[in-house]
Amino acid sequence: MKISRRDFIETGSKGFLGGIFAFSIPSLLRNFIPREDGTKSIPAANLDERDWEKHYWGFVVDNERCIGCGRCVVACKLENKIPWEPEYNRTWVERYVISEDGQIFVDSPNAGRDGFTAEYMNLKYRDVAVEKSFFVPKLCNQCDNPPCVTVCPVGATYMTEDGVVLVDQEHCIGCRYCIQACPYGARFQLPDFSETHFGQVRVIDKCTWCYHRIHKGLLPACVEACPVGARIFGDLRDPQSIVRRTLRERRVYVLKPALGTEPKVYYIGFEKGVY
Repeated sequence: MKISRRDFIETGSKGFLGGIFAFSIPSLLRNFIPREDGTKSIPAANLDERDWEKHYWGFVVDNERCIGCGRCVVACKLENKIPWEPEYNRTWVERYVISEDGQIFVDSPNAGRDGFTAEYMNLKYRDVAVEKSFFVPKLCNQCDNPPCVTVCPVGATYMTEDGVVLVDQEHCIGCRYCIQACPYGARFQLPDFSETHFGQVRVIDKCTWCYHRIHKGLLPACVEACPVGARIFGDLRDPQSIVRRTLRERRVYVLKPALGTEPKVYYIGFEKGVY
């Protein structure tokens, strides 16, 4: 007897695994961005066409450089065909505002997609004595000890040999266990009106570090779109990659280290209250 996927969820059955979907970033965002070292782009690594087990990817976010423009969020949505609504995001930008009396305010209007300069986004701070504010980009941390993989009842969430956690949307049952398990809020459920490459709706989606791009030697869309070089991507196994150089030369931090998830997104310029 056949049962529907929805019945499958309700009865708590178990299943298997599959793939992800991918599309290409429009040409309007395929411009090269001048970088700190004068080059036109940051190389992801010394990539070859096969043997991906040789690579192990890492990501650095420079909070001191981020200007909250939102281009990374837009690039991600366009590249990965993510619904435009602000509740569906593979990456987003948060604004931290610290007042003179030590209060910490955090917001992310439209997930940072439209920047933070609109008047309506700032009305609530007009009576706040602001000491400082800064932006913190967020995305999947691609943990080495990912709780989302552990809780998936059908094996649809898994980690690749090169260290990227993916969702097999063909076999995902939309149970949301992984959403609850992720301590970084990096997962969401696709709506009824957004079908995957396999035709499913209401399955789980997340940042993949643009896995379909990095296997072609391209940068993740958000990294390519950033106008100030606040997002850095590369191979942790390549001692000459910009990620490895950055980890050697700068003091970096990870989110929620006490949880033991071993994230591979490293932050420069951490401030108090960032979580």
